[in-house]
Amino acid sequence: MAGHESTRVPDIIQKYEFDILPEWLRYQLQATSLRRDLLKDDELRDQSRRFLGVFRKGLQGGNGEVDIHGEPWGEAREMLADISRARARQGFSPSETATFVFSLKQPIFDRLRKELSGEPELLATEMWKTSEILDKLGLLTTEVYQKGREEVIARQQQEMLELSTPVVELWEGILALPLIGTLDSARTQVVMESLLQKIVDTGAGIAIIDITGVPTVDTLVAQHLLKTVSAARLMGAECIISGIRPQIAQTIVHLGVELKEVMTKATLADAFAVALERTGLAVAPRT
Repeated sequence: MAGHESTRVPDIIQKYEFDILPEWLRYQLQATSLRRDLLKDDELRDQSRRFLGVFRKGLQGGNGEVDIHGEPWGEAREMLADISRARARQGFSPSETATFVFSLKQPIFDRLRKELSGEPELLATEMWKTSEILDKLGLLTTEVYQKGREEVIARQQQEMLELSTPVVELWEGILALPLIGTLDSARTQVVMESLLQKIVDTGAGIAIIDITGVPTVDTLVAQHLLKTVSAARLMGAECIISGIRPQIAQTIVHLGVELKEVMTKATLADAFAVALERTGLAVAPRT
């Protein structure tokens, strides 16, 4: 059969739809890879019923063409993309997601053998073309799944960055930004955005950047700190860097990083005391 000749598979699927669907569901439910704790049977049944319809529609519109990127396969691609992204968010694995498509082969092949048993050449051709199409659709699910997982991971990383860089208002006009962990370019951007937004929201004039929880300070980290300080100054706030431990001080000197225009303190408490003094405030014991 030539690549563009019509196929009898759509008619066979339509004829045996009420047999194919329950068998396909049984194959999926029996599969060791199916996460029944993440997907209810009713939802799976509805997805299978709808996909069987768009699969048959793609076969009819494609006239036997195995290129799934054509217009006739638009609905099938869109549906599989939605299912793959949803299962990526739900925690399915790529193989578990692809099983949805690959498990459709057996019930369709069983009906092809029943209908075309007297035409062995046509049977072989139809089974090969159907298998090729389902393989391509299965691979499509893994591609979309991978993109979906990457989006989930990127979003989670962004959320973790935002959670790991809280800006605290210690006093009216005084902010504190405690940093914990490595300070790279991506995190520096989040730090700057969080700090600048807080400066705008509170109108604070002093920001304390505490690096007690930063394990090491190299040239790149120092540059990131200076960028954050410069950005805060442009917003009208002065910065104090606290948490300068002896090892970090030696490293900064060894690297030749100039921090002479930035006030530094050994502890957050020292920096807070300076900030209070600059704002004309003081903490005194109760009499």
